[in-house]
Amino acid sequence: QVQLVESGGGLVQAGGSHRLSCAASGRTFSRYTMAWFRQAPGKEREFVAAISWGRGSTYYAGSVKGRFAISRDNAKNTVYLQMNSLGHEDTADYCCAERLYGGTDLGLATEYNYWGQGTQVTASS
Repeated sequence: QVQLVESGGGLVQAGGSHRLSCAASGRTFSRYTMAWFRQAPGKEREFVAAISWGRGSTYYAGSVKGRFAISRDNAKNTVYLQMNSLGHEDTADYCCAERLYGGTDLGLATEYNYWGQGTQVTASS
């Protein structure tokens, strides 16, 4: 019923900028939080950023704070991830996720209910 589709992945030079989009389709009556997670080869999935859908409060992992910015467009049901000062450590498959209810920690992947298929971002070192 609810589908999340990421777009905007690609190859970026170290120090460059890039923007990802996640479009949500279908009816969502209990949307609470939208977030970005990433997973590099051989690494565990990690939290990147999140935004509360109703109030627009933002949260960031320490590794991207000051470099990345998450935003949303309620009318378009779309969440964005602006990435600046990219480095090789940012190379990963990026997925957006939706949490339908509140929880104890919006950085925990286990609290999210819907996931996109992912989009690859490669930053040369």
